[in-house]
Amino acid sequence: MNLFKFNRILHRDLGYLFFGMTIIYALSGIALNHIKDWNPNYIVESETTYSDLTAEIGITDERVMAFLESINEKENFKKYYYPNQNTLKIFFQNGSAVINLSNGETQIEKLRRRPIFHQFNYLHYNHSKKLWTWFSDAYVVGLLILAVGGLFMVKGKKGITGRGAWLTTLGIVIPLILYLLYV
Repeated sequence: MNLFKFNRILHRDLGYLFFGMTIIYALSGIALNHIKDWNPNYIVESETTYSDLTAEIGITDERVMAFLESINEKENFKKYYYPNQNTLKIFFQNGSAVINLSNGETQIEKLRRRPIFHQFNYLHYNHSKKLWTWFSDAYVVGLLILAVGGLFMVKGKKGITGRGAWLTTLGIVIPLILYLLYV
């Protein structure tokens, strides 16, 4: 078997093997690139309402629990504290409520995991799981083989000695220019 044929077989098989990883890293990469525009991990639902929890009436554990029951979060209660003398912050599972104690204005925020993106981002961040790290490293090596082997997939004027050389150069120069612009 010649080197050209071996390269094509290797390129094909690595492409199949790492298809899923490429989808995971591509989608989570896009999501993370736009993290200033949206939260790729969570859907944040905010609501402003009013509660009867005010400094004037007084705050007790029972009143806090009654408030949580009114927003269907009593079973999810974690804790509460006073960030300042006019504010009460209540934490519950997957959310919080911030109450202005002078007028009862309440900002409720609830979080839900964003389907697919949360899971893909979790994998992309790699939280030091050994098997995942090894598989991710194998993926990176596979990408390097695909990148270098891809240079030699096509022969002639459309390959690396023709148009491919210009496109490869452009693919190296553009990131370098952008790096220099941003650093």
